[in-house]
Amino acid sequence: MANRRDVLKAGVAVTPAIFGGAMLSEKAQAQLCRPEGLRNQTTEHDSPPVPLWTQPVYIPPAMAPVNSASLNPAPNPARHQRYNEFPPRKFYQQIIREGYWNYHPALSALNPNNGSLAWMFNNAAPGETLVAKYGEPLFIRRYNMLPQAENAKIPFGYPAITTHLHNSHVASESDGYPMDFIEPGQFWDHHHTMFYARNDYREALGSLWYHDHMIDFTATNVYAGLSGMAIFYDDIDSGDERSNRNGALRLPSGYGQYDLYFILHDVRFTAEGHPTYNVFNTDGHLGDVITVNRKAYPFHRVERRKYRMRFLDGGPSRMYELQLADASQMIAISNDGNLLEAPVEVNSIVIGPANRIDVIIDFSRYTAGSSIVLYNIMEQVNGQGPTGRVLEGDKRMPVMRFDVIESNVDDRSRVPDTLRPFPPIDLTKVAAHRSWVFDHDMGLWTINGTFMDPTIVSAAPKQGTAEIWTFRNAGATWSHPVHVHFEECQILSWNGRAPTGVGHARKDVMTIGPGDEVKVYYRFDDFLGRFPIHCHNNTHEDNAMMVRWDVVP
Repeated sequence: MANRRDVLKAGVAVTPAIFGGAMLSEKAQAQLCRPEGLRNQTTEHDSPPVPLWTQPVYIPPAMAPVNSASLNPAPNPARHQRYNEFPPRKFYQQIIREGYWNYHPALSALNPNNGSLAWMFNNAAPGETLVAKYGEPLFIRRYNMLPQAENAKIPFGYPAITTHLHNSHVASESDGYPMDFIEPGQFWDHHHTMFYARNDYREALGSLWYHDHMIDFTATNVYAGLSGMAIFYDDIDSGDERSNRNGALRLPSGYGQYDLYFILHDVRFTAEGHPTYNVFNTDGHLGDVITVNRKAYPFHRVERRKYRMRFLDGGPSRMYELQLADASQMIAISNDGNLLEAPVEVNSIVIGPANRIDVIIDFSRYTAGSSIVLYNIMEQVNGQGPTGRVLEGDKRMPVMRFDVIESNVDDRSRVPDTLRPFPPIDLTKVAAHRSWVFDHDMGLWTINGTFMDPTIVSAAPKQGTAEIWTFRNAGATWSHPVHVHFEECQILSWNGRAPTGVGHARKDVMTIGPGDEVKVYYRFDDFLGRFPIHCHNNTHEDNAMMVRWDVVP
């Protein structure tokens, strides 16, 4: 279990966060060049075969509140910005443990424990879904009860954790900053104020997710199982398709019923049915089994009516273009958790690691008893990024199957003509322009030519100001899903052009391909503290592609 840490200390695939930034010995620098002959996706062993469509998809239950009196010690308001201003109304508790998870019965049957090794929130992977509402502040305590490194059964990752609720507008101390980690036996408290950024209803978020963000080990710890989903509602996106409130959108509703959330992770398994991960491949990890909510090739029964389906690419490195088998219409309503201004008709959706897109699919066009498969049609042969080719016919990668049954209820949901307006872009507030260049050097990944060093503040925007940031991919063959914590941005231009369609959106992850340049508008308000920018191909992130920035008074 300590092998990964030992490898990092030896200088192979090392991140300078451990070695003190640029102050590396010549020997260590020499070891940063990518070794020849390492395994990659074309030479990895295949996972044991598993049959398709033999198990239902797992729908994680909503998190259940606990009595605040059960938290011992009691929450300390002094640890949190604006705690007394927004005292929690609901309290939650999660315990992170190592155990066994049933990815697929055929995999579970390969070992005497009847399950695949996993790190889990409250004994499940993914963890329970946080279903919350704006105006109802909440508090989450998370206990790290993983075994010590030398006793862990999972042979990758590191059992120190920090949990990031992506991309909640939250104070730094509750953000899951990569250096705010807890070792086994410790806990961390998260306070979520649940108010709109800048108290503007146009800033609402809907589809979020939480995942481990441990410095140097995000990819492996999330891959081990540490991810879950979150849904935020308000009076507009109310989660009630029968609402009579003026302005309510009445989108398909009922979490777990007609409002479904699917997180995709591609995994590679050993002959014993356990996840395996090649820590020496710094390009990115690709699995050969696609899982949906940590179930391999599941099915889900759907009624002949409209559904809201939230799709999330949980990574670590694969990108997807999702399409129904008949390439029929889906209606996109949200990008990265932000409602669009108006619905957009599509016949496929493209997501990179940490991207979320919500679509409405109307299954009334199918007959009861029929089935429709969801495929990935994006070709990707290594962790660097897609090839640009579209998979066709039997080359398409199956993801999940929808089995259509007759509907027993009156479908009162609708697809409104307008959704939620965007907040205005006020260029008079722009106090600075900054550029962030994503590149590769000595076997590691860089931002502005530097490796991650948490002691260096690479930008310090002042609270109450706005800035224009430019993200540029200097690479020729790789893609980078660029994520900035804390604030959503609005895209001003993508390769010099104004975005259209689903791309005309508020976002928190910009997946930039070779040579891409994206210019975005940010505002910085409500909280102070430290936050990261990083590539959400978590293998790139763990291998130095991250910088720290601070919001200052």
